[in-house]
Amino acid sequence: MKSLIATLLVAMIAIFAYSYFLKKAAPVPGTMVTQAVSITGVQMDLTSIAQAERAYDAQNGSYASLDQLTSSGSLTMERSGRDGYTYAVETSSSGFTVTATYTPPPPPAPKFGQPIVPPPHYPTMWIDQNMEIHQAD
Repeated sequence: MKSLIATLLVAMIAIFAYSYFLKKAAPVPGTMVTQAVSITGVQMDLTSIAQAERAYDAQNGSYASLDQLTSSGSLTMERSGRDGYTYAVETSSSGFTVTATYTPPPPPAPKFGQPIVPPPHYPTMWIDQNMEIHQAD
């Protein structure tokens, strides 16, 4: 009987510790771990596009649009976005800006009796010729 109680007590402590540490695993309150992974992927894409812009400028003496980068082989990205983000490139003679903008999917219809949960926040991000990623909340 004592071993059964001890086993139950150990199991309850383990479940409590597991749930406590899972709550601490979220990078920012109100965000999910998968959201942080998506944002990290978008930041990596922005860096890749910016590196391709710099390489294209070194080779051709000017900056290029996203289509020109992919058609010239300077950028080997197969898609023009990731997880709801779309990428846009603005160029000038003195530099470039690559912007990642999130477009949320349409919200599901609310079900009777369930609280309305706000969607997670995805920031707009951009990078320029200085290779610094900026973020607007």
